Amino acid sequence: MTYADLVERGDLISGLRALADFLEGNTEIPAPFSTDVLVFPPGVSDEDGRAEIDRIAAMIGALVVDGTARNEHYVTSRRFGAVEYRAVFIPPRVRAYHHAQASYFGRIIPGTAEEE
Repeated sequence: MTYADLVERGDLISGLRALADFLEGNTEIPAPFSTDVLVFPPGVSDEDGRAEIDRIAAMIGALVVDGTARNEHYVTSRRFGAVEYRAVFIPPRVRAYHHAQASYFGRIIPGTAEEE
């Protein structure tokens, strides 16, 4: 995944404004109570990914949350009311950990007391 270019960025901004106007003008249509806008540094090394999140954190005036010791993500975010802009780096080691866990999904089915 890469970041939006100038045209794609403009399309995103226009789409967000159009959605806001649409929801505001059509109050009978259900709306979520919040939403997230996510960006991920494109295919970078561990060091470069962390540096990119640090750079974004400085630009948006936010702290970085480093959950990588718990096999979680390296993240910064800023809220705009019910909308959150979040930049996320998933280190290769963390991706491998989650991929290994997911590889067992649907293959291990615990028995019940009646079956034993």
